[in-house]
Amino acid sequence: MSKKIILSCDTCGSRNYSVPARKDKPTERLSIKKFCRHCNAHTLHRQTA
Repeated sequence: MSKKIILSCDTCGSRNYSVPARKDKPTERLSIKKFCRHCNAHTLHRQTA
């Protein structure tokens, strides 16, 4: 079973997405623009601790 990374919205803070952990750069925090259904817009989602 692989580790999962939880992504939370930068604007509202809701945790909307989970993605499999990356093996190439595990020390860098992941940040992706994704759709947030609570904000109803595409916002930056960052990896939580």
